[in-house]
Amino acid sequence: MAFKTDIEIAREAKKKPIMEIGAKLGIPAEHLLPYGHDKAKVGQEFIKSLAGKPDGKLILVTAINPTPAGEGKTTTTVGLGDGLNRIGKKAVVCIREASLGPNFGMKGGAAGGGMAQVVPMEEMNLHFTGDFHAITSAHNLLSAMIDNHVYWGNELGIDARRVVWRRVMDMNDRALRDIVVNLGGVSNGFPRQTGFDITVASEVMAILCLSNDLEDLQKRLGDIVVAYTREKKPVYCRDIKADGAMTVLLKDAMQPNLVQTLENNPAFVHGGPFANIAHGCNSVIATKTALKLGEYVVTEAGFGADLGAEKFFDIKCRKAGLKPAAAVIVATVRAMKMNGGVAKADLGAENVEAVKKGCPNLGRHIGNVKSFGVPVVVAINHFYSDTDAEIAAVKAYVAEQGAEAILCKHWAQGSAGIEELANKVVAMAESGSANFAPLYPDEMPLFQKLQTIAKRIYHADDVIADKSIRDQLKAWEAAGYGHLPICVAKTQYSFTTDPTVRGAPTGHTVPVREVRLSAGAGFIVAICGEIMTMPGLPKVPSAEVIRLNDLGQVEGLF
Repeated sequence: MAFKTDIEIAREAKKKPIMEIGAKLGIPAEHLLPYGHDKAKVGQEFIKSLAGKPDGKLILVTAINPTPAGEGKTTTTVGLGDGLNRIGKKAVVCIREASLGPNFGMKGGAAGGGMAQVVPMEEMNLHFTGDFHAITSAHNLLSAMIDNHVYWGNELGIDARRVVWRRVMDMNDRALRDIVVNLGGVSNGFPRQTGFDITVASEVMAILCLSNDLEDLQKRLGDIVVAYTREKKPVYCRDIKADGAMTVLLKDAMQPNLVQTLENNPAFVHGGPFANIAHGCNSVIATKTALKLGEYVVTEAGFGADLGAEKFFDIKCRKAGLKPAAAVIVATVRAMKMNGGVAKADLGAENVEAVKKGCPNLGRHIGNVKSFGVPVVVAINHFYSDTDAEIAAVKAYVAEQGAEAILCKHWAQGSAGIEELANKVVAMAESGSANFAPLYPDEMPLFQKLQTIAKRIYHADDVIADKSIRDQLKAWEAAGYGHLPICVAKTQYSFTTDPTVRGAPTGHTVPVREVRLSAGAGFIVAICGEIMTMPGLPKVPSAEVIRLNDLGQVEGLF
């Protein structure tokens, strides 16, 4: 059975002028900065004018651990937003921007799929409104100013061996993970070892996504710890005097991007930290703006609930004062079979026993999300190969976990295929049953916070960390950073730090390789296992098939 590709469907979209989409939300045309006809930024002054308005209800869409079989979290987020509008609710979708790295690497596009997409798809997956370029430029301006300060006399006494601010680029390039800069003699500076991270792992990205306005943005940028002196005293971005210029570079990027779904419903697409190496949520300013403009805001958190949802709850909601009313966990029959041991090539054949065997992965995510006091429903993202018996097995398992699983056909049918889920979400959100609370209190010691995440979310026995890492955490506590939450960087494919371990494992440990202070963003990053903050390209990257066709249209994005 032949289906149109996502990009073919997106290209046929009957888009409305972005001013019409803004009008649906009550945004006057003079407060929209258009980027062409189908996307615009929302002005800061208009956002400030919304302060006194009541908030709508916040719905989180999360998922099971991703598999090569596909889950469709963004597709479900977009579909649910359309579904809520279909049943008469004023709903807004809030998702992240796509990174060029995975687009040209292995993951492909990130704008939904089928009949549940955000458009313009090609622009969203490429340069969009230039936000990531601005973040990359601001980050690397600070890098340049640090080395320049050392070159011109080093008035602050920076220890070149203790410069902790790396460079970034928005591309997967393993060759840049560990490099030496300033080679070439006296005129080029003092040689030192450093490296690149991908832009989505930049603290500047996290700061932009957690800031409330431009003033908050500049303060957070100034709080970045960039290096240490020989006496191990911190040197801040504001000491380098880079925070003002960085804010200038980010002033437009700070404004949320408004686009539309295939059904012409409003969507904010803003910010893009990965959840496996960063905090995995779209911007606070986009979410808060949407909450002032809509009755319902449907947002997603990256990868599985063990990463995305945990960070959404423990970092974004904690920092921004957000209280989610309900959560949706996306699963597929195909992914359940894969968790049950079926190879990707065999997923088309019915295998009810494999579905049952793979369901504990879903069950653990259900329990984890419930532990935050948020009511949960499971969305079974439908594939044509799913059989009635397999779907029934998932529904029966979820019922045993005290939740409901609803079959959703939004990929093929758009909002018409997800009405049942939309009605369920409304019922949960309006029941007032949410009693949200983060996993741990601010005052808990940092290492204990890390242990709490590992034991309660990953179901690990313990965390393994060298004495140097424990001592570093204690030093940060002594310096006044003990109240910060933990942002775990680990593989998205497993509850463990081994990407090959599927299902719901127990009896494992979480090895911490490195910890990083993100003082401006307001969290501590714990890098676990073999996870890299600069990904590499796969053996056959998507870039090999992305091209312009004879009509000048983009082919190969998916």
